[in-house]
Formats: sequence, C-alpha cells, structure tokens
Amino acid sequence: MIEYLEKQNVDQNLIKQVEIYREKNGLFDDPRVSEPEFKYYGKEVLEQAISAILAGKNILLTGAKATGKNVLSSNLAYLFARPSWNVSFHVNTDFNSLIGSDTFKDGEVVFRKGPIYEAATKGGFAVLDEINMAKNEAISVLHATLDHRRIIDLPGYEKINLDPNTRFIATMNYGYVGTREVNEALASRFMIINMPNITRENLDQLLMDTFPKLKEKYRNAFLDMFISLQFKSENNEISTKSVDLRGLISAIETMEVGLNPFDAILMGLANKSFDEFERQIVIDTIKTKVPPSIEESVFND
Repeated sequence: MIEYLEKQNVDQNLIKQVEIYREKNGLFDDPRVSEPEFKYYGKEVLEQAISAILAGKNILLTGAKATGKNVLSSNLAYLFARPSWNVSFHVNTDFNSLIGSDTFKDGEVVFRKGPIYEAATKGGFAVLDEINMAKNEAISVLHATLDHRRIIDLPGYEKINLDPNTRFIATMNYGYVGTREVNEALASRFMIINMPNITRENLDQLLMDTFPKLKEKYRNAFLDMFISLQFKSENNEISTKSVDLRGLISAIETMEVGLNPFDAILMGLANKSFDEFERQIVIDTIKTKVPPSIEESVFND
C-alpha cells in the first residue's frame, strides 16, 4: 500500500506518517483487515483523507455516483491496517441496529453489540454508507460518538469511551430515492470531501491493475466510452444510471468468461437506464466506441 501511495506521488511526509501509524497501531492479523478488491486513484483526495484520519477526524465523502466513495473507504481502512465495519443506512435504521440491544442467550439477558459499538471499542473504521438515507432521529444517537466527546452512552450500562484509533467514514449520494439533506449538526462533525468524477488517467490505471491482460486498444475503447457517458451525464443529456463504474468492471469480467463485449456493456451499463429514449442515447454512444460484433478476444493470452 505504501508503494501504491508513492506511485500516485502522494506527499512524502504523509506517507512517512502513515508508516509510523501502521508500525504503532496496525492490526495486520485481524480478520477484519482485508485487502480491498480495487485501489482508489486520486492524489488530491487521498492526501485530504489521509490528513484527516491522521489528525483524528471523521470523514464524510460526498459526490456523484461512480466517484469511488466506497472504494476509498475500504482503501483507507486497509492502508491504516485497522479493522472495519460497514453499516448500510436506510429509513428503518435505528439505535439498536447501530449500537446494539439486549437479547436472550443461554437463558439470560445479554447485550448484543452493534457495528458502531464494535468499531468504537476495538479501534475500527466504521463505514457509514448512504448516511443521508437514515432518519435524523437515528443519526442523533451518534452525535456524542462523532464529536469531541467520543463516547457512547448506553441507557442502563456504563458510558463507553471510544478507542483512540476509531474513525468514522460516511458516504452519501444526492438525488437517490429516500435520501434527505444532512442536518447541520451532523455535518459539523465531519471533515467533508467532495469526490470528483474519475479522470481518464485514473480510470486507465484502475483498469490496468484490475485487468492486466486486457488488450490496450480495447481498454482505450472502454475508457473513451465511459468518459463519453460521464460527459453526457455532467451536461444533463443522460442521467447517472448508466455511468456505473461497478457496471463497467462487471461487464469486463463477463467478457473474461466469453460474453460478446457489446452485449456485456449493454448489461453492465446501457440496460441500467429504464427510460427507452435515454437508453438509446447510451447505446448510440457505446456503438461509437465498441462495435456490436468483435470476433477476436479482447484479452491477451
């Protein structure tokens, strides 16, 4: 991971501080410290996120779809060698699902620990996914946890102080059904990073790392296609539904097992737009970069 930072020209002073942190606090044998499937590429965002974590701050990652918020979250937990817990927020998220609740075990009442409790006591990174999906009443239970007090106050139990290594990384998208504005009290408890759209250069590096056998001419074609779709979305010609980085990667993975590239991209990108007019725009864009029929393999042997 240190080489990965150096490859992106991340500030050497930050890299040195990360190395010191890992030596002092890294839990390399913890099963919850796992290498992420993908690496995040973006020097400026990495420097901002690393600086915030080293300073003991929590982070809120905002931005459009396909900007790598979840990828960055998993990379940060692995980079700092800390166990991580993921919480996917929804309208029914409540205190019990976050902190825990009493339950029966072996005939007696015991406290079943929730993911926030686990991360708080074990010095983990808690990834709060789609935090603006939850009701404000549910989020309010985290206020004392996220601010300078760094405590969890459980009714009927002792007050719990957070481990010094505990960090919270929240993500949020705008415009999804069920989302709401994050209130000022919650926002003030985070350092906020506005995630930019992935650049062609960074996407190229991601595809080279993920699919080293992908032929260069087809990698370039997929890059041009995705960036074209991203540009159309930025200019409100299409929605963000088909600008799906996970979908592009999944499409290339299905190509590896033999599916025709054009059909794979339809499944991974174009078919995620359910408006027929928009879908046709996406298909036309794809056709300018990827022909419907490709006889050869897009991968090197």
